[in-house]
Amino acid sequence: MIDRRSLVLGTAALLAAGQTVADTASLRLWPGDPPGGGGPDGSPEVDGKGAVSNIAVPGLEVFAPSRPTGTAMLVAAGGGYKRIEMEKEARPAARWLAARGITAFVLSYRLPREDWADGPLAPLQDAQRALRLIRSRAGAYGVDPDRIGVLGFSAGGHLVGLAATRSAFASYRPIDAADNLPARPSAAALIYPIITLEPPYDHTSTRAQLVGRHPTPSESAEWSVETHVRSRCPPVFLTQAADDPISDIANSRIMVQACERAGVRVEAHTLASGGHGFGMGRPGTPSAQWPGRYEAWLRTVSAPA
Repeated sequence: MIDRRSLVLGTAALLAAGQTVADTASLRLWPGDPPGGGGPDGSPEVDGKGAVSNIAVPGLEVFAPSRPTGTAMLVAAGGGYKRIEMEKEARPAARWLAARGITAFVLSYRLPREDWADGPLAPLQDAQRALRLIRSRAGAYGVDPDRIGVLGFSAGGHLVGLAATRSAFASYRPIDAADNLPARPSAAALIYPIITLEPPYDHTSTRAQLVGRHPTPSESAEWSVETHVRSRCPPVFLTQAADDPISDIANSRIMVQACERAGVRVEAHTLASGGHGFGMGRPGTPSAQWPGRYEAWLRTVSAPA
C-alpha cells in the first residue's frame, strides 16, 4: 500500500527532522473479507494529486520513527467519502508525526458508495478495527496502548470524530482477539472537519455519501458527530478557517458546544483565513500556525508528544 515515491519522501522528511525511519510497512485491517461483504474489485485508483479510491482492501500504512515516544496516532484524510487525500493530507501528517517520535498509522478506509453491503457503517468499522489492531500490536511498535489518538481532516475528521464519540458502539461482530480490546482513542484532533449532517449545514459530500440526498431527520442525527458526544469522550482539538467554503465554520462551534455540555475537554482554534484542505498548513498563511498549536496541545492530554 506504500509506493516507492511515498517511502522515499517520508524517509527524507524524517531524516531532515533528526529522526530516522525504523519501520515503514502496511497492514491489512481484516484477516479475511471486511464485514458485510461487497465492495469494488481491483487495485486502488490514484488520481493526479495522489487521492485514492476503489478501496477493495482497507489497511494501514505505518510510519514508525526510530526513537518512538510511546504515542501513536491513527490518521484519516478527507475527500468527502468519495476518495482519500493521501498525498495532500494523510502522508504529510504521518511524516510530521513520525519526525516527532509519534508512530503514525495512515488509514485506508472503505468508501461507503463503493458497493459495500454495510454502506455508511463500513468506514466506521475500519476506524474501530484500526484502533483495536494498533492496540493489539502496541508492544511491537513501542506504543503505549493508553496513548493512541486520532487525527482527521475534513471527512476524515468526521470519521475519527465518530470513532471518538461512538467507541462503545458495536459496528461489527468480533472476529479475533484484537476485537476484545477497546476502540476508544485517547485524544481526537479534528482539522476543518465535517461534524454535523443536519440542516442548514448539510450541503456536503459527506452527507450525500453517507445518508443520501434526502435523509430523514433521524438518519442525519445518527451520522452527526455532535449527537454522540458524552462525558467519556476523549479530549478534542479543533482547527478550522473562518472562510471555509466546504465545511461551514459552524461545524467547529457545534462540536465545541457539544463538548462543553458533556464536560469534555475541548480546545478550538479559528483561523482568520485559509479556506478548506490546507493539510499541515500553507507557508506564510494563518494555516501554518495550527501544527505548532496541536503539538503543544498533545503535551497536555493523554496522548502526549
